Amino acid sequence: MEIRKIKASEITQRVKELFIECNYFIGEDIYRALSDAKEKEESETARNILAQIIENDDIAREEKIPLCQDTGMAILFVKYGDKVVVEDGSFNEAVTEGVRQAYEQGFLRKSVVSDPVFDRINTRDNTPSVIHTEIVPGDRIEILAGGKGFGSENMSKIAMLTPSKGIEGVKKFILDTVREAGPNPCPPMVVGVGIGGTFEKCAQLAKKATFRSIDTRNADKRYADLEEELLQSINKMGFGPAGLGGSTTAIGVNIETYPTHIAGMPVAVNICCHAARHASAVI
Repeated sequence: MEIRKIKASEITQRVKELFIECNYFIGEDIYRALSDAKEKEESETARNILAQIIENDDIAREEKIPLCQDTGMAILFVKYGDKVVVEDGSFNEAVTEGVRQAYEQGFLRKSVVSDPVFDRINTRDNTPSVIHTEIVPGDRIEILAGGKGFGSENMSKIAMLTPSKGIEGVKKFILDTVREAGPNPCPPMVVGVGIGGTFEKCAQLAKKATFRSIDTRNADKRYADLEEELLQSINKMGFGPAGLGGSTTAIGVNIETYPTHIAGMPVAVNICCHAARHASAVI
């Protein structure tokens, strides 16, 4: 396979489009789940809130305005083909420019501060983004992008469990994390779970899990069954839409796994609100 050259400007344009798209248009999987939940809800208050969320998503799509005032920090999961060369710039620079253009031209709120502790000065263009890159065979660049709001991000947790905790320990940590989060992540929520790898790997898995369509299931039946079990348990907590009661606290639980060390069992829970923004493209 020959080396393929891609201009930095093409990457910038595609990244800009992805971040505008994911902030204006809710995913079909989320929209269907919200609509189904509204039909099944027994609580009138919960049905009304779900109807308002759906109306909000309709207005955002029709008028091309953000789904939520918190348009998130830009996150990208990239599969970068090893036969690709970027011309007229670097990949990271091209992505940064795409994010900058999206948040400026798309009238998306700029929420990133340059220093996390002391200065906390707004960068005024929502950069830098967080880029997770995987080098893969081929001559394409696959980008999965999303804006992650921090009302839900702040509710996320990680635990370095020992293998002796077993599956019950894993379930307890996940459910305790959601229970402690309560109404804060703007339910109904999507719960991303990462299990295995190392401290940082399981957190990355959990984040990527929130980007996975909620009408899919883990390819391993054991984890697929666990996803369904956790979803039912979470919805029995009763927080409901906006935390005002009901049986729709979550609309999806997605689990991703990775091999780990014999002495460890890392687990991360990344919670996402119902505005689960993500979009993808292949260049």
